[in-house]
Amino acid sequence: MEALVADRRPDLVVVSGDLTQRAKPLQFRQARRFLEGLGPPFLAVPGNHDVPMYRVWERLLDRYGAYRRHFSPDLEPSFRDAELEVVGFNTAFNLTIDDGRFTARQLAAAEERFHRDGSAESEGRVRVAVAHHPLAALPELMGWRTARRSGEALTAFAAAGVDLVLAGHVHVAAVGPAPDCGRRLWLVHSGTSTSRRGRGREQGRNTCNLITLNAGPQDAGCLRRSATVEQMLWSERSGLFETEAVHDCPLA
Repeated sequence: MEALVADRRPDLVVVSGDLTQRAKPLQFRQARRFLEGLGPPFLAVPGNHDVPMYRVWERLLDRYGAYRRHFSPDLEPSFRDAELEVVGFNTAFNLTIDDGRFTARQLAAAEERFHRDGSAESEGRVRVAVAHHPLAALPELMGWRTARRSGEALTAFAAAGVDLVLAGHVHVAAVGPAPDCGRRLWLVHSGTSTSRRGRGREQGRNTCNLITLNAGPQDAGCLRRSATVEQMLWSERSGLFETEAVHDCPLA
């Protein structure tokens, strides 16, 4: 991972949850050091593994305590530059083991969090939402439950002008269009980047996605906005992440 980041020099590293296996303070500190050591800014949201499972009282009364104290006090961070706006949404809670959900508060605040003020600068940015749990059943993800209120979340994201939704949780990489929600929206799922918990064809192998934003002229004289998603798979032979598939995702 360090070599890939050093070579491709991304503007932002995004982690869609499960920074730890059992939400232990040491694991959070190790995750923080690893991400800081990569160099670029990073944005992360909690996953279900970042909520204590066996420390029952902590799970019930202080479910994000270790995360806040040892990784970051912000459960729903955001990032913004001239071209990009990324907003995190926490879907990991303590009363379920595996499932996730969006809250009414999160959905009501979605458009405001993306700062749609009508300015040319605001409207020109590519908007990205980040959550841990899946929002739609892409073919690769069949059999996995989506987050509760995921349909409402997609509608709220469409109203906020979101272009890409990044998620994880299922340990399988997938890229595809979201169900019709009033706007062209792409779902980009990460597999397993730093552990051996990959499933299916990714069992025992690490994956990650490299997303490049593009803008070029169209016949009508307008800019064609798109995102290129490279699905990267770790190669034992080369000792590097190598591009396995490339997806062109036209944006609205």
